[in-house]
Amino acid sequence: MTDKLTVSVLGTGIMGAAMARNLAKAGHTVCAWNRTRAKAEPLAADGAFVAGTPAEAVQGADVVLTMLYDGPATLDVMREAAPALRSGAAWVQSTTAGVEGIADLAGFAREHGLVFYDAPMLGTRQPAEAGLLTVLAAGPVEGRRTVTPVFDAVGARTVWTGEDGGAGTATRLKLVANSWVLAVTNAAGEVLALSKALDVDPQRFFEVIEGGPLDMGYLRAKTGLVLNGGLSPAQFAVATAAKDARLIVEAGERYGARLDVAAASAARFERADAQGHGDEDMAAAYFASFEEEEPHG
Repeated sequence: MTDKLTVSVLGTGIMGAAMARNLAKAGHTVCAWNRTRAKAEPLAADGAFVAGTPAEAVQGADVVLTMLYDGPATLDVMREAAPALRSGAAWVQSTTAGVEGIADLAGFAREHGLVFYDAPMLGTRQPAEAGLLTVLAAGPVEGRRTVTPVFDAVGARTVWTGEDGGAGTATRLKLVANSWVLAVTNAAGEVLALSKALDVDPQRFFEVIEGGPLDMGYLRAKTGLVLNGGLSPAQFAVATAAKDARLIVEAGERYGARLDVAAASAARFERADAQGHGDEDMAAAYFASFEEEEPHG
């Protein structure tokens, strides 16, 4: 096995498209597919082949990488690809699918002789485009030589969590990490919303916390998107954040942890989505604080 691989990328949204570009840039042969073909077409300029069907995309692939909306969507696409899947190929499953979803996908992998890697990515648009994602990965040691060049092309580092992808250890860590990310995002939005409601200049708040333990770059980045009108294109979309928040709540319920903040986060993201902000950055959950949407001023 050489370090140059044939990689099929199924799902070329915000994250998948960036990952496909970095794989092509690293010298791998990339075949990309997306349900809405127009989202995949620009990758041709980066050297990727654009397939018309999932089966066409996975033909002859050493590695199949999935970065789709959720577990059921991923399972549907892999079923479409099934006739052309090569037994023994590695499947890098990077969709945030949840604890139950990952078990279903691992079952599909076993049925079709695929070497399964649970490999969600930590990061948003900018680190994805720069190839600086953190890869959270679980899967057999003996196949890692095949998938490591893929992880190296899309990420700055790989954190291995176990040798059984089907156990979902990487997905569990991703849910824990996302629970923090989503909570901080909503807290940042509520700081701005309360400032607006109380007629407080939010810059005064930033002055109060500046340089102390409560200050953080992420807070300033997310509030900056609202204050400066930078919600599009999204780093991580509201609709996807709502989906992930629900997966976090469901995981907590299944394993006996009541997650009130995660449940409230899910409700806020869903409300912002219903207001028409689904494709904007998740910082747009700020608008869920108001019954009547008003531009921030």
